[in-house]
Amino acid sequence: MKTHFIAIGGSAMHNLAIALKDKGYQVTGSDDAIFEPSRSRLEKKGILPREMGWFPEKITSDIDAVILGMHAHQDNPELAKAKELGLKIYSYPEFLYEQSKNKTRVVIAGSHGKTTITSMILHVLNFHQKDVDYMVGAQLEGFDCMVKLTQDNDFMVLEGDEYLSSPIDLRSKFLLYQPNIALMSGIAWDHINVFKTFDDYTEQFRRFVASITPGGVLVYNEEDAEVVKVVEAAENYFRKIPYKTPEYEIINGKVHLKTEMGDVPLSVFGAHNLLNLEGARHICHTLGIMDEDFYEAIMSFKGASKRLEKVEREDKGILYKDFAHAPSKVKAAVKAFCEQFKNEKKYGFLELHTYSSLNPVFLEQYDHAMDGLDEAVVFYSEDALKIKRMEPISPDLINEKFKNENLKVFTNAKELHAYWDTLDKTQGVYMMMSSGNFGGLDLTK
Repeated sequence: MKTHFIAIGGSAMHNLAIALKDKGYQVTGSDDAIFEPSRSRLEKKGILPREMGWFPEKITSDIDAVILGMHAHQDNPELAKAKELGLKIYSYPEFLYEQSKNKTRVVIAGSHGKTTITSMILHVLNFHQKDVDYMVGAQLEGFDCMVKLTQDNDFMVLEGDEYLSSPIDLRSKFLLYQPNIALMSGIAWDHINVFKTFDDYTEQFRRFVASITPGGVLVYNEEDAEVVKVVEAAENYFRKIPYKTPEYEIINGKVHLKTEMGDVPLSVFGAHNLLNLEGARHICHTLGIMDEDFYEAIMSFKGASKRLEKVEREDKGILYKDFAHAPSKVKAAVKAFCEQFKNEKKYGFLELHTYSSLNPVFLEQYDHAMDGLDEAVVFYSEDALKIKRMEPISPDLINEKFKNENLKVFTNAKELHAYWDTLDKTQGVYMMMSSGNFGGLDLTK
C-alpha cells in the first residue's frame, strides 16, 4: 500500500508513518518544518523528506491513502492536488480506525489522565508479553514507537483525544474509533479555541459514549460529577464499570497501594495517578489480566514521559517535569507534588503556552491552581501572544485569576532564566509544568 503524509513531522504523524513503514507500506511525506526527535527518527527509517516545503508533484494517482495532519492548512497545495486527483484523504484517527476496524478497540478518553492510563495498560500488557496494537501520546520505556499496527493482533489500545481530527474534518478524534471497550477519566473544559462553551466541550464526551458499540463496556471515574452525568444520560446499551481512588499510604516517601493481596509498593505518586491506576486495572481485567498479575507489573511502572517525570540533574537536585498546562491537570499535579513532598520547600513553575491557557476568559479556571506551593511562578511569553495573534495579557490579570498571593509572574524568558539562576536547586524540590520549554530553560543544570 502506498501512503503519503501531509505534515509528516508531527509527534503523532511521524509515529504513524514509522508504524506503517514497519508494516511494509510504502511511505512518503512532506512538511514545512520538522524538529527533533521526529527528524532523526524519520531519517533512521529512510522516510525523512529530502527538503522542507509542500510539493504537489509528490501527489500522484497511484497513492492509496493521503493522511492529513492538523499542522497543515486547508489551502495546502498538496491537499489541493489530492482532491483534484480524487484520492482517498484520511485524518490521522480515521486511518487508525481503518487499520483496526476488524479488531477489538479499547479507547481511553478524558480531559486528563488518558496518556498515563493508556501507558499503564500497555506497560502491564508488555510486562506479561501480551501483544497488542496501540497508539499512545507519550514515549514509553520499553517501546520503540508510539504507534504499532499489525495484521495479526486481535486488540488495539488507543488514546482517545477530543481535539479536532484534521483541518477538513472537525470531528473530535475519539468519535472516529467506535470503541468496543472504553474508559472515561474526567471532564474539565479545555481547548476553548475550538469548544467555545463548557457544554460544547461536554457534548463531545456525550457523543463519545454514544459511539460505544452495542453491548460494549465503559469503565468510568465515578468521582467526577460531569462524567457521571454523561454516563447516566446515555441511551445506548453498554456495560458500566465505575472506579474510584483506591486506598494508599505513603511510607518513607514511597506510595504503597492497599490491596486484598497486601501492600503494593509503587514507583509513581499522587492521588490522581492512583485513580488512573485503578482505571487501568479495570481495563486490563477486561483484557484477561487478573489483579495479581496487574499489581506485579504495575510496581515497575515509572510513569509516562513528561508526566511527573523525574529529571536527572547535574547537581542531584530533585526536579520533576509535567506536561500539565490545562487547569485540572495543573491542580492534580500540584496536589500530588505537595502531598509527596510535604516536609520540603516546594517550588512550582507553570508556563502558559496554549491558546486556551492564554485566553483571558479561560484564565478563571486556574483559580487556586498553584496553592500549597511555597514558591509559585507563572511564565508566559508576550512574543508568543503576538505570534498567536492574541491580545496582550497583564501580569496583574494573572495574579487576579490565580488567586495566589505569593505568585511571581514573568513575561520575558531572560528575566525568568535570571530568576532561575538565583535558586539553589539542591535546596527544596522543583516541579516544572508546561507543554513548552520555558523559553529554552535547561532543566538538567
